[in-house]
Amino acid sequence: MTYTPATQDQLLAIRVNAGIEELARSEKFAAAEPDMVEAIVGGIGEFAAGEWAPLNRVGDLEGAKLENGVVRLPDGFAEAYAHYVEQGWNAISGPVEFGGQGLPFTLSCNVLENLGTANMAFNLLPMLSVGAIESLEHHGSKELQEKYLPKLVSGEWSGTMNLTEPQAGSDVGALRTTAEPIAEGEHAGKYRIKGQKIYITWGEHELSKNIIHLVLARLPDAPEGSRGISLFIVPKYHVKEDGSPGPRNDLRCVSIEHKLGINASPTCVMSYGDNDDCIGELVGSENRGLMAMFTMMNNARINVGNQGVQIGERATQQAQLHARDRIQSARAGSPDKAPVAILEHPDVRRMLLRMRALTEGARALLYYTAGQVDRGTLGDAAARARGEVLTPLIKAWGTDIGIEVASLGVQVHGGMGFVEETGAAQHWRDSRIAPIYEGTNGIQAADLVTRKLGLDGGEALSALIADIARDAGEEPTLAALAADCEAVANWMREEASLDDRLAGSVPFCTMFAVAVAGWQLLRQLRAIEAGDAPGLAASKSASVRFFLDRIVPEASGLKAAATAGADPLYALSADQLVG
Repeated sequence: MTYTPATQDQLLAIRVNAGIEELARSEKFAAAEPDMVEAIVGGIGEFAAGEWAPLNRVGDLEGAKLENGVVRLPDGFAEAYAHYVEQGWNAISGPVEFGGQGLPFTLSCNVLENLGTANMAFNLLPMLSVGAIESLEHHGSKELQEKYLPKLVSGEWSGTMNLTEPQAGSDVGALRTTAEPIAEGEHAGKYRIKGQKIYITWGEHELSKNIIHLVLARLPDAPEGSRGISLFIVPKYHVKEDGSPGPRNDLRCVSIEHKLGINASPTCVMSYGDNDDCIGELVGSENRGLMAMFTMMNNARINVGNQGVQIGERATQQAQLHARDRIQSARAGSPDKAPVAILEHPDVRRMLLRMRALTEGARALLYYTAGQVDRGTLGDAAARARGEVLTPLIKAWGTDIGIEVASLGVQVHGGMGFVEETGAAQHWRDSRIAPIYEGTNGIQAADLVTRKLGLDGGEALSALIADIARDAGEEPTLAALAADCEAVANWMREEASLDDRLAGSVPFCTMFAVAVAGWQLLRQLRAIEAGDAPGLAASKSASVRFFLDRIVPEASGLKAAATAGADPLYALSADQLVG
């Protein structure tokens, strides 16, 4: 289970797909010069491979354990996290005024890519903190920012997101956690929080000195549903006047889930206010909490799509090494009947190339999305809208790719992939959560065919398809897929009912994501042909051709499913369907 950072492919994607050199021409991101970018990408890759990757297997085998209310991690995790904080990796894109380096979001994506490829479960800790910083930066008062952001930015404190409750699931508006205003006493102006949250990633641990929980709750007499939700900061430890942690707040981890994968990530059931003394502070306006939380969730959705790249890279590397070293059978049709490495067999070649092409395609889409987010930060409204269109694509397709690639990795290993000793099974188990959290992939696809389909009067989505079609050039499969995407989008706007759109949302989301990824890979190939990244010339040509010639046509085949409508799904009554 060795890990070698994909530094050169990452740098290519950062240059070509994110357009880092253009970003660096702005005053805000002027520090992102080529030498700085290369130092960050190379440095975090080396750190991740050296300190976080060796903990991946022990984290899976031993996992997180709850002992007397305290979550314990295997030996080495505390030291590795401390080194991560000391070296400043958490602060890459954090606001300068609170101790961050103010670099593009693109580079923080690269930090998370390397850390997550090394150790996906561990990487969820900083990933959630990045989202908490984003939410407070946009919605927190000046007082809250000064109180919490410096240590969240440094990583000394970590953050969480508390939405889900046992009875609510994805229906956040059904939450029951309450927030009562405090009128007098030590905590006047704050709120007493009471309720239970489930699936809280890294909700309790000892690696950071404080945990800053962002909790959705309902004020007295708040409107029903999602219109009546507010957001609160609820720290594990109260913060004293000098900024240091004080007494413990009235909150606890009730249990941690026993999961299919990501065993080193404590997924907690959290209880707030068992003794009616859990204190929280309002973030933003009353009853506007969902908007503030979605700032964190949109950031997290891109970073979850990143996890598909991460697990795809790790599974691909392991499968390649196994296929190189595993000797079995002569190559069919060869006059030499001596056994060869299994990577010489055509079907194993097919699997390895597919794994590489899908992973590189997802990476290209990831950094293209990140670059649009950065342009939106600089005030480019069209780029901001494009980033919104791209977010469900990278989250949904990126995580689907993680599963497919990890599954192919098990297949390459054969029977040894199905047993735990090789570690190939861990990658598949770890990958399976990503299509579920931060909004299931079905929710992402629904967002695409509802809100994103009509964003800016439909121009945001249509302009992206037009750019792909215009740039496809002499690539007939990509041009055809762009035309198919346009046809589906037009049908959904002009003819389809809401049920029809939702019924075709997942295949359309896949089609569209593959089209954007293929376009961005084509841009990479053209950059290499112009002299960029000569060390990748041979491998990139092969993987891009595989993507354009095999994966893109598959996506065009989804057009029929995307436009089939909802009626066939309801041909059976509910009793007939499950009877």
